[in-house]
Amino acid sequence: MKRTLCIAVFLAGFFANAQSNSELLAHYEAYYNEMKLQGDIQGVINALTHLNILAPAKERRDTLAYVYANNNQHLQALNTIGIEKDDSDSNLAVQVKAISLKALNQPNRAIEQFELLNQRTPNPYIAYELADLKIQVGDNAGATSNIEYGIANSKDEMKYAFYERQQPYEVPLKAAFIHLKGLMEYNLDKTKIDEAIAYMDEALKIDPNFNLASLSKQALVSRKESPEEEK
Repeated sequence: MKRTLCIAVFLAGFFANAQSNSELLAHYEAYYNEMKLQGDIQGVINALTHLNILAPAKERRDTLAYVYANNNQHLQALNTIGIEKDDSDSNLAVQVKAISLKALNQPNRAIEQFELLNQRTPNPYIAYELADLKIQVGDNAGATSNIEYGIANSKDEMKYAFYERQQPYEVPLKAAFIHLKGLMEYNLDKTKIDEAIAYMDEALKIDPNFNLASLSKQALVSRKESPEEEK
């Protein structure tokens, strides 16, 4: 009799707990949808965090990391999904790792993730990120390959955003690649200032408002006029 009673109490507790979890899941799913509707990023993060605790799922975890990264909370994004290269990661997870590692000034680790993305879905935007990062780490051959691919495959409608000014702006992606090519020309041979300046002029011809190319050209002209500063 006692055994039957214990089993009954256990089952009652089990089903009550299951019902409680089910109700909580329904609550936070509704809360998540409402926060998305209101554009409340912190609310979305809170909802996803609770949902991941109640019912862990890789897809939810990746989404939470993406929301963090999209809100410039890159450390939190990486704490959510890790930093290691994993071939089983979803494209979203790899993208978050790549963007966040770049933002946190981890170029070598970011390159690993962008290379994985590039293997899956090669495109000029990924090639630009790779070229930019490879220039930073001194991989000139790799950067050159990505730049040539990007110039050859950039379409007129493709744009790239820059943020060095107070007001962000966009330029044609091809112009962005040509600017990188000018930097590479100078990095490979400091005597080729004229060639590097010519690439800046080419980028500015595509978009005269390309501020970064204009700044790079000014720096190159200054170095050409004062070569002793290179010593």
